[in-house]
Amino acid sequence: MSIFEMDAKAKTYFDLMEQIDQLTAEAEAIKDYIKSAMMEIEQEEITGHGWKATWHNTKSNRLDSKKLKAERPEVYEAYTVSTTGTRFTLNAIKA
Repeated sequence: MSIFEMDAKAKTYFDLMEQIDQLTAEAEAIKDYIKSAMMEIEQEEITGHGWKATWHNTKSNRLDSKKLKAERPEVYEAYTVSTTGTRFTLNAIKA
């Protein structure tokens, strides 16, 4: 593949990513609208034609790895797993 073909592909990629960002923002605005409507009618669940929305509090427990590392470094080290992988990045360069 020539550099010209890769340039074209990269441009297409950036154009698509911009469209994705715009569509994501539009989708988030719609979600916010629905959440606002649910708050207004004080409902945690609402069902329409072919869809259902729920919005409620949840509780989760997470390990505070920074605190564990600071207070019990030997336990932190014993349960830390290292992984190796590859990463591809494609970024626009501002001229």
